Amino acid sequence: MEPFNAKPIPGDTSAVQCGQLQSPILDALGRPLRDLRISVTDRCNFRCTYCMPKQVFGSGFQFIRHQDMLSFEEIARLASIFTSLGIAKVRLTGGEPLLRRHIERLVGYLADIKCPDGSGLDLALTTNGSVLRQKAKALFDAGLKRITVSLDALDNDTYMKMNDVGFPVSIVLDAIEYALAVGFSPVKVNAVIRKGYNEGQILPLVAHFKGTPVILRFIEYMDAGTRSGWHTDQIVPSARIIETIQSKYPIEPLEANYPGETAERWRHTDGGGEIGVISSITQPFCSACSRIRLSTDGKIYPCLFSTTGFDLRQLIRSGQPDDTIRQAVVDYWHSRADRYSELRLKKEYQQDGQRIEMHYIGG
Repeated sequence: MEPFNAKPIPGDTSAVQCGQLQSPILDALGRPLRDLRISVTDRCNFRCTYCMPKQVFGSGFQFIRHQDMLSFEEIARLASIFTSLGIAKVRLTGGEPLLRRHIERLVGYLADIKCPDGSGLDLALTTNGSVLRQKAKALFDAGLKRITVSLDALDNDTYMKMNDVGFPVSIVLDAIEYALAVGFSPVKVNAVIRKGYNEGQILPLVAHFKGTPVILRFIEYMDAGTRSGWHTDQIVPSARIIETIQSKYPIEPLEANYPGETAERWRHTDGGGEIGVISSITQPFCSACSRIRLSTDGKIYPCLFSTTGFDLRQLIRSGQPDDTIRQAVVDYWHSRADRYSELRLKKEYQQDGQRIEMHYIGG
């Protein structure tokens, strides 16, 4: 298959680099388009209580039909179009992305995308780790170099309670070690902390990954979707997480790697590695959000908490050229004014419609 090459915006004569335009595409609040998250499947083999609770996503739930999913070629075409608009980073998500058959083929397509300056995308993937050991080498060889593993507990009973399908933590820990051995760098581990479930796992997780190349990040329990039974009294604020870590392990803050980075970075003062906290509830970062999300069936959403999206699949399958699709994305981004988390914090949000579930557009 020929590489997908990103083309400059029609009429734009500025120098274009991968993820860097002299005149970046800005939304209604002045935020540039920089990051694309692609959900490759809405299916998952876990039933985590904060995402796909078992009582809701049972045997009668209808997932997206295969023919309604974007093909790998369609995804790669859209990624190339997005790259021409300033996208620098692409993250594959789900559901559980490694459940999509031959996912390494898509990784190869995306790794082959060339920007006008000849560079490639910053390509990453988030997984629950359940089948990572089987897939890691093929993914790495296809061009994936960064990976994030969701791991909400070290204690096996707690971990199985969180995934709610009895999946053992040992398999995920082994997969993380294998990913490091294969060559993934960095490997990040994300832990969603939910009060009453796993707040007692903060220090064990820190202890386990201290002194390793793994970057551990703690995420505040979010109100994504509508089916998790989220309530504010189940949040463990990131400030409290940092206090908990500081009580045993001295850490100090680090500067952000880039504008709009979601994680607040910390490091062990003895050189034992990096920790991050993502404070989407108590310290929203909407003002610097540069992310757009592509769903499994080809709709784009401007926010994790969106209620509606814009259908790009229809444009692709009706034979529209790249320039038409590109302009549709530009127009959609120009109109974007979403800042749900900031408005929620100010108690100013008025919901209009049901929020999209997180497994549908990725976390």
